[in-house]
Amino acid sequence: MQQSKITTLIILAICSVFSSFSQTGIKGKVVDNNNSELLSNVIITNLSSKKEVLSNNNGLFEISKTGTYSFKKNGYLEKTVTIQNNDYLIIQLNINPSELNEIIIHSNLLPKKLKTSSATINILSKKDIARGNSINTTSILNRTPGVFMQSGALNTNRITIRGVGSRNLFGTAKIRAYFKDIPLTTGSGETTIEDFELASLSRIEITKGASSIFGAGLGGTIQLKPQNSYLNESPLNTEFTFGSFGLTKKLINFNYGNTKNSIKAIYSNTHSDGYRDNNEYSRQTFTLNSNYFLGEKDELSFLASYVDLKAFIPSSLNENTYLNNPTSAAFTWGQSKGFEDSKRGIFGLSWNHTYNNNVKQVTSIFTSFRKGYEPRPFNILDENTLALGIRSRFIGRLKLFNNNLNWTIGGELFKDNYKSGTFINLYQDFPEGHGSVKGNRLSDFKEKRKYSNIFFETNYALTNKTIVSIGLNFNHTSYNLDDRFIASIDNPDQSGTFKFKSIVSPKFGISHQLTNHIALYSNISHGFSPISLEETLLPDGQINTELKPETGWNYEIGSRGAIFNNKLQFSLAIYRLHIKNLLVARRTSQDQFIGINAGQTQHDGLELELNYIWLKNAAISLSTFINYSLNNYKFKTFIDGDDNFSGNDLTGVPSEVFNTGIDIDSKIGFYGNINFQHVGRMPITDDNNLYSDSYNLANLKFGYKVNANKNLKLNLFLGINNIFDENYASQILINASGFGGNAPRYYYPGNPANYYAGININYIF
Repeated sequence: MQQSKITTLIILAICSVFSSFSQTGIKGKVVDNNNSELLSNVIITNLSSKKEVLSNNNGLFEISKTGTYSFKKNGYLEKTVTIQNNDYLIIQLNINPSELNEIIIHSNLLPKKLKTSSATINILSKKDIARGNSINTTSILNRTPGVFMQSGALNTNRITIRGVGSRNLFGTAKIRAYFKDIPLTTGSGETTIEDFELASLSRIEITKGASSIFGAGLGGTIQLKPQNSYLNESPLNTEFTFGSFGLTKKLINFNYGNTKNSIKAIYSNTHSDGYRDNNEYSRQTFTLNSNYFLGEKDELSFLASYVDLKAFIPSSLNENTYLNNPTSAAFTWGQSKGFEDSKRGIFGLSWNHTYNNNVKQVTSIFTSFRKGYEPRPFNILDENTLALGIRSRFIGRLKLFNNNLNWTIGGELFKDNYKSGTFINLYQDFPEGHGSVKGNRLSDFKEKRKYSNIFFETNYALTNKTIVSIGLNFNHTSYNLDDRFIASIDNPDQSGTFKFKSIVSPKFGISHQLTNHIALYSNISHGFSPISLEETLLPDGQINTELKPETGWNYEIGSRGAIFNNKLQFSLAIYRLHIKNLLVARRTSQDQFIGINAGQTQHDGLELELNYIWLKNAAISLSTFINYSLNNYKFKTFIDGDDNFSGNDLTGVPSEVFNTGIDIDSKIGFYGNINFQHVGRMPITDDNNLYSDSYNLANLKFGYKVNANKNLKLNLFLGINNIFDENYASQILINASGFGGNAPRYYYPGNPANYYAGININYIF
């Protein structure tokens, strides 16, 4: 009996020893640091033994022992990690700006390499964002073919994609935008992205044409990807910038991360006196992004953004004032000291859960608010918006006839409550220079807006080189307006409900790999633009139930890839976008417009993007880029009352945009870039009797980076915008009308030659 016990103990001891050896394997996963996408086929090399393993389709890997390892994948910067224990690992890789075709995107929520996508997608990397002064989004977006952003001031902008949105007078509409998974587009279709702190973004993804996954917007979708917090790092980054027109910017960026959890907080304070009168701008932002890896299958992330903005509005000028006194504000705007005072916040919580190797779920809940106060010469607008929403989708893969089929299905529900009121502006009753004074109420509205999207998309590999994509979006949108102001003959009750017919938007695409580095693609997609409730209101207070949303089909063919040993990356797209039920804002008074369906437009265009690496070695790198957009946009049919504008050029869009630039970076720390932009002339009026002048801009930035010690890095920089002091209109107001015998105010003057300089300090604890 005693001998039996001893034998049992020996066996248990031997098993324990073997068990300890069997548990030495170290597991982990590799993710894209920008979008947390799981990265497959990452080469993981033990630098001592040279033994290699690969991450699987879910980014998972297992290594046998501790040591120093390199993690390498095309499209990403190689990372070296010293592993000292058996804890579960999460490895974050950053994209390589010189290999964008190889990076993993999920603009359609189906992860794949950019070069195999069947849609035209542009990636603006951290390098692209850093070319400018980190104050203004305009120069960044305008280097993207097919995208054009006009900027009358830091808070007065209009973005168009392939000409869509050009007829919106005072902001951006008819395109969709997201901050990670959180919609930035309101229930009425308006979008604002320029208030976000650029330092909080890791990259910007722009999809041209309608996307079945993101609401089937006519022009396309802009996705702002916030910079994820870093694991196992705790750097503190501060930056101070100053420049022309009283520009100052202070920024603090702090990150804390351990092996499983991380948090990043960014605060910025920006001020500018502005080039023009009544042009002062002050903005504070706070952005928080945190990630929590709960295990192999679950991840939580929290995102918050808050913006406090006060910006005065100089407005547009007539031609004579624009040419002879561009620093002045429009007379009435200067007298009333018109401004925009707004506070807005966005909060979102996302949960990623992996069910198995083939199915995962991503669910986000979010809320946002905006409180605005805007004195204008004709009235004072006081508004409040509160939005709630949820977005969820399943993502999976399976085998069909022995070929891979990737699929996603999900939905998005978004509701916002919008309260607005206008008041008499009594500025004329007070001494000059006093500014706006709030008087009696003129209107009081409460608007409930909601929309829902159900979407499906699948990618099927017909062969190893050919992928077919099919998508479908089902949208339902409705508005409810409660007019809470006392009705009278002059103020009829405008309460009512407006429901769109449900819209089904299909998409079909195909991509084919000609070689390992060159792909052809083509797609057909359907999209629409929602009508704002304000556009449905008629002067008698009734809702125009006959008004139809703009809808359109986008047809395109393109190619992307790399040649000459990957030194030249290129993309080329040729497209036709046909839009019907063209919505026209007909002015009925100085501050009132009504919407009418007036015809069709046809948008034919070509987009070209080239990036070439001339030199890249341990000492220096030299590269250049060229972007070109050729825009042939026409009113196919456009009849507005007695006016027939059919065949005319579409207003508010340049005939062409050309960008080129050179980037240089050296090992000793000096770096710089110079870029040139040509913008073709734009039709200002629908009858095409007036065009803006074409213009050329050149910008320069250079700096010096130095490692003061192991933990401290410094970056000094200086930039000059509009080097040759070009006079140009940075934004135009199409079809402006003159009132009271005054000339129409079409022009927003662009800034003359101006500079900025600063210092960035990075310390790693």
